[in-house]
Amino acid sequence: MVIIDPEFVVPTIPEEDQYEGTEIDENVLKALPQGLTIEWAATSGASFWAFNSKIDTVLSDGSEQSYFLKVYTTERAGDIARGEYEGLKAMRAVIPENIPNPVAWGLCARDPSRSFFIAEFRYLDDDLPAISELVDLVGQLHGQTSPNGRFGFHTTTFCGRLPNDNRWCDTWEEYFTRNMRELMKTELATHGPHEELEQLSAAVLEKVIPRLLRPMETEGRSIRPSLVHGDLWHGNVSIDAETMEPVLYDPGCFYGHHEYDFSMWRATRYRTSQAHVKYYFDKFGASEPTEDKDGRNMLYAMRSDLAVSVLWSANKAIRGLAIEGMRRLVAEYGEGYDGYLARRAGGELDSQAAGEHTAAPGANAVQPRVIEAMPIPAVGA
Repeated sequence: MVIIDPEFVVPTIPEEDQYEGTEIDENVLKALPQGLTIEWAATSGASFWAFNSKIDTVLSDGSEQSYFLKVYTTERAGDIARGEYEGLKAMRAVIPENIPNPVAWGLCARDPSRSFFIAEFRYLDDDLPAISELVDLVGQLHGQTSPNGRFGFHTTTFCGRLPNDNRWCDTWEEYFTRNMRELMKTELATHGPHEELEQLSAAVLEKVIPRLLRPMETEGRSIRPSLVHGDLWHGNVSIDAETMEPVLYDPGCFYGHHEYDFSMWRATRYRTSQAHVKYYFDKFGASEPTEDKDGRNMLYAMRSDLAVSVLWSANKAIRGLAIEGMRRLVAEYGEGYDGYLARRAGGELDSQAAGEHTAAPGANAVQPRVIEAMPIPAVGA
C-alpha cells in the first residue's frame, strides 16, 4: 500500500495552463514536422513540476499523427527536458519497440523559463506487464554498455526534478557516493535538521557504501556500466494498448550498476516487488559477491526512499522509512570495507555460496552492446 500523508495534495493543472484549442507555442510548432496542421491540443495531466498535453495533427501527406507534449515549469526546466529526451534516445536505440519515439525538446517561446519535451503519443493500458515480460525487457536494456567504459552519462538526467550528477568516473562507488551525498543534503534542506538522520547518513557514506559497493570492483572483480532506466517505478511502466507490448518512459538514465534499477522493486508501496528481483537474478545473475546482493538492494531502496522524501515532501512518513533503512544498513554493514576484508581473511566469507546463480566475474550476465553517443540538438533553445 502507498503511504499517504493526510496533508498530501494531488497535483492539478494550474488554471492558467489549462487549454483546449488549435494554438500551440511557436517553438513547439517549429519542432514538429513541417507542413502539418494542428487539429486539436488539450492539456491532460500534471505533476508538481510539469503538465502534459496531447496534440492531434494531420501531416503534410494527409496521415494523422498525435504527439505527447510535456511542459516543465520548475527550475532547470531546460536541463530536465533535455535529459528526458536524450535518455529516451539512448533507451530507444536498444529496445525501440518499447520506447516512445522522442521528437524534440527546447525552450518555450512564450516563457523561456519553461521547457518542452515532445514524443510520439501512445495509448497506454494502466496494467503492469507480466513479471517475465518487464524483467526480460529491463535485462535487454542493461545489455547496453557505455561508449567509454565509464560510469555516468553524456548529459545531466533527472528523476523528477532531482538531478543525477552524471560526470564520468571510473568506479561505481565514486558515482553512487557522489550522488548519495548530494541527495542527503537536499533531503535535509527540504525537511530540516534531524540528528539521527545526519549521524546515520555519515555512517552510510563512510562505512556502508564502501562495504557493499567496493567488493564488486576489487580483488579481481569488476562491473560493467549498464544503461539503466534510473526511475523504474510502476508509474513509468505501461502496456501499449495497440501492440500489447511493455512500454518504458520518464527515465533518469545513466550508465551504472544494473542492480540499481531494482531500487523501487523492494518497496511495498509500488506494484513491482521482490518477485521481479528474484526473476532477474534467476535469469541474468547477480554481481559478485553474490552474498551482498540483498544488502545492495537495501542500499539502493533506501536511496529511493530519500529521493521520494524530497519529491513528495508532503508525505512525511517517507523520511521515516529512509531512516529505518539506514538503521538496518548500519547495523548489518557498519563494519565497513576494512571489516569485510578482515572477515574475508579469516575465512568467514564465501563468495561462491552453494546454490547461488552468479554472473561471470567482471560482467553482468547480459551481453554488452555499444552504441556510440551522438550529439542531439535542441529545438527552440
